[in-house]
Amino acid sequence: MVTAVPPAASRIAVVTGASGGIGAATARRLAEAGYRVVLTARRKDRIEALAEELTAAGHSATAYPLDVTDRAAVDEFATAFRTVGVLVNNAGGALGADPVATGDPQDWRTMYETNVIGTLNLTQALLPKLDASGDGTVVVVSSTAGHATYEGGAGYVAAKHGAHVLAETLRLEIVGRPVRVIEIAPGMVKTEEFALTRFGGDAEKAARVYEGVAEPLTADDVADTVAWAVTRPPHVNIDLLVVRPRAQASNTKVHRETR
Repeated sequence: MVTAVPPAASRIAVVTGASGGIGAATARRLAEAGYRVVLTARRKDRIEALAEELTAAGHSATAYPLDVTDRAAVDEFATAFRTVGVLVNNAGGALGADPVATGDPQDWRTMYETNVIGTLNLTQALLPKLDASGDGTVVVVSSTAGHATYEGGAGYVAAKHGAHVLAETLRLEIVGRPVRVIEIAPGMVKTEEFALTRFGGDAEKAARVYEGVAEPLTADDVADTVAWAVTRPPHVNIDLLVVRPRAQASNTKVHRETR
C-alpha cells in the first residue's frame, strides 16, 4: 500500500539561521510554496518580524528563538513536532581570514560548532519527525568552500567540508528511508552581513570581497535553488547543487571589472 504524500500546505519546513540573508530568503520562498515555516535563529526580534511579515502576506509562519549549538534547547524544540516535512540547515558563517599559522583557534571552534555541530544537532533531533512525514527532506546549505580550499580560509573551509561530508554520509546511511538529503553549495553571495561578520564589522574589508564583481549572487538566488530542489517530485533527490555567479569560475578565480 502506497501512502499519499501530504500537500505542502499541511507540512512544516524548519529553517535555521532565518534572521537574515539566505535563511530569511529561503523562509519566504518556502512559505510562498505553501509550507508552514518555522523560523529559528538567535535574534528573536528579527525572526518575529519576519513571521509577522509572512503572516500578513497570508502565509503560515512561526518564530522560535534557538541557538543550534545548544543541544538541550534543540531537543526541547524538537518535542513541539509530530512530523516535519523539510529541515533547512542554513545556520553558519565565517570568522576571520587569517592563514593557518596565525588563525584564532576560538574562531575555528565557533565556526565548527555552528556549521557542523549545529547541523548535526538539528538533523539528529528532527530525523525521526522527517521519517514520520513519509516524505522528508534535509537540506544542508554548505558552500563551495566545502569542495575546494583557498588561502586565508582554512577555518571556514574545514567547517564547510565537515558540513559537506555530513550530508554525503547521511545520504548513504538512510538510503531506503523516506528522507532525501540535499546539499546546496553557494559560491560568492553578497548579503548584508556575511563578509561584515567575517571581518569583525570592518566595512572596508567586507566591501573588498565583492569589489569589481558586477553581479555576485544574492540571498534570493540561493533561496530559489533551495526551493526548487525541495519542491521536486519525492523520488527526485538533488544530491548536490553548486551555484556561483557567472563572474566566479572557482573559489580563487573571479572576474573583477576595472574602471
